[in-house]
Amino acid sequence: MIFGKERQKARRYAGAVPSPDRSRRHHPDFNAKETRGWKAVEAEGRLSVDGWRREEKWALDMGLPGADVLTDKSIPTFARGELPHFAGINTFLKAPYVENVRDVGKYDAAVLGIPFDSGTTYRPGTRFGPQGIRRISALYTPYNYELGVDLREQMTLCDAGDVFTIPANLEKSFDQITRGVSHVFSSGALPIMLGGDHSIGFPCVRGIADCTSKRIGIIHFDRHIDIQEKDLDERMHTTPWYWATNMPNVSATNLVQLGIGGWQVPRPGVQVARERNTNVLTIDDIEEMGLEKTAEVALELAWKDADAVYISFDVDSIDCGFVPGTGWPEPGGFLPREALKILGLVCAEGICGLEVVEVSPPYDTSDITALFGARVVVEALGSLVAHGKMGSHKHLIDKPVSF
Repeated sequence: MIFGKERQKARRYAGAVPSPDRSRRHHPDFNAKETRGWKAVEAEGRLSVDGWRREEKWALDMGLPGADVLTDKSIPTFARGELPHFAGINTFLKAPYVENVRDVGKYDAAVLGIPFDSGTTYRPGTRFGPQGIRRISALYTPYNYELGVDLREQMTLCDAGDVFTIPANLEKSFDQITRGVSHVFSSGALPIMLGGDHSIGFPCVRGIADCTSKRIGIIHFDRHIDIQEKDLDERMHTTPWYWATNMPNVSATNLVQLGIGGWQVPRPGVQVARERNTNVLTIDDIEEMGLEKTAEVALELAWKDADAVYISFDVDSIDCGFVPGTGWPEPGGFLPREALKILGLVCAEGICGLEVVEVSPPYDTSDITALFGARVVVEALGSLVAHGKMGSHKHLIDKPVSF
C-alpha cells in the first residue's frame, strides 16, 4: 500500500493528477531579450571593426600573404598581430612595441615593465613579472563581452618595453623608474606599470607627482598595509606609501587601502597609518558594505580635495588559492571577481596611472597569477573606455618633464 505524498506522486506519474505549475514568474522575459547577456550581444553589433581590418591589412603587408591553399586570405605567412594567440612576439596584449620611447605620446596608454625585486623581503622572483604578464596576455582579445568594449577599436595602446633597473640598488632603480614614468606621463599617454615588487609604488607615484602641481589620491588593493618607514633598514616593498605620502601633493588622507588584514601586517605600518589618518578597509568591512558601496566610499575618500586618483593593485590582495605566484601569499583575501568589480567601479571616474605588482612567475602555477595581473590591466582600460574617461588625466600635466 502507498499513502500520502507517495500515493499522489504515483498517481501523477500515471496521469491522474496534473503536475503543479513550476513556471517562475520572476524570470526575465527571454523573448523580450531583457538579460544582460543579450544586451551585451546587441552592444557588440554597435562596435566598429575598422581597427581589426587595419590590423589584418598591416599583418599581410608586414608578414607576407599566406600560402595559396588557404581560404582565409587575411592570414599572413609570418604571424603578426593578435592571431594566433600561441605565436608571435609577446608585447602586452600584442600591442605595438614602441622602439623609440619618444613616440609614446602618439598613444592613449603605454605599458611599461618594471622588472625589479630588490625590495622583496621574503621570496624573490617578481623581476620576471613583466615577462610573465606579457606572455599570458596573448590569451586575451581586446574585446570584452559584458562591457561591450573593444580596446582595438576605441583606444590606442602601445608597449614601451622595460625600465632599465639596477639589480641590488634600490635608489638608483627608483630614480630610473621615476624618470621612465615621468616621461610617459608627460607625453600624455596613460602610464600602465607592470611590476616588480611593491617598492616600485613610491617611484611610480613620484614620477607622476613630479609632473603636476595637482593633488593625487591613491586607491591601494592589498592584504598588507605597506606604509612603514623602513624594513630591514631600506625602503622595501613594505614601505611605498610612507614615502609617497611624504610628497606635498600626495596626502595620506587620500590613501584608501582595500583588503588589508590577516597575519602579515607589520605593526610599524599600522602605527604610521594611525598617525597619518589613512583609510583602511578590511575584507570584513567590504563584505558588510557590499562591493558597490565599497567603491563609492573608496572614491569619496580618494577624491576628496584631490584632482586625480592613482591605482596600485597588489595581486596578493586576492586569496592565495587563486594567485599562488606572489611573494607574500595570504589566505582570506578577495575573490577575483570581487576585486575586479571594485576595480572597474573606481576606474570609471578616471585614473592618472595604474600599477600591477607582486606577480612572481617562479612561484606561479599554470600562469594563473600572471593571467590575473593581465586581467587587472584590461579591466581598468575597459572601464575607462566604457565610461569615456580615457585621457581624462591629461589636464593634470602642468609641469611636464623632458629629457
